[in-house]
Amino acid sequence: MPATPAWPPKSAPRLFVAEPVSAGASFEIEGNQAHYLGKVMRVGQGDAVVLCDNATGEWLATVAAVGKREVTLTVERQLRKREQVPDFTLCAALLKKDRFDMVLEKATELGAARILPVLTRRCVADKLNLERARAVVTEAAEQCARTALPEVAGPVKLEALLRDWPDNRILFFADENGGEPAADAFAASPGPAALLVGPEGGFDDAERAAVRALPQARPISLGPRVLRGETAAIAAIAVWMAVAGDWHK
Repeated sequence: MPATPAWPPKSAPRLFVAEPVSAGASFEIEGNQAHYLGKVMRVGQGDAVVLCDNATGEWLATVAAVGKREVTLTVERQLRKREQVPDFTLCAALLKKDRFDMVLEKATELGAARILPVLTRRCVADKLNLERARAVVTEAAEQCARTALPEVAGPVKLEALLRDWPDNRILFFADENGGEPAADAFAASPGPAALLVGPEGGFDDAERAAVRALPQARPISLGPRVLRGETAAIAAIAVWMAVAGDWHK
């Protein structure tokens, strides 16, 4: 006798919605999300869709109706509670659009709780479309089955970041001039943390001195090779998650 197929199937579309989700609720999905469900995924009546609201967790919904411009969903039951996210903030110098998109996407996949773009003197880019950045993060969270969206803030100048840095949060500083090996530093300082990585051209001497002067700063090394800004961010998050985050659970 063939096994009963898993329900919902792993291929079921996943969507984040702005409104709180609860059993029995009805959602009328419009715009790009409706196009994705109706035209790309070609859902039909009775098909499963997984909804997340970034507050309560993950819910199973079924398609009640498919219209020309909207898809109506009915929520059946909760599948998972909202995940517990490690208290980790990525402070990443703003990069060119495609490279910073990669940082947003991979930081989301790796489990960052917050992403804070930073403006430094050698940044090539100086603007960020915040709405688009949050859309990139949302799509990445849907694809990797996260139930919590990282917070994405507007860009802040490095001087302001350091001036307002909280006393209770370590700032690991990926300094191309060297520091303590990243894994050792992460293991020695568990708790609320953040990581600062630089732009394409790195930090200048005055910026490096200012960061190192911050009492909460911990200069770290990411190895013997020169890494691009996006590579440094991705590699360091992965190491932190493995050593001090939730990869060991």
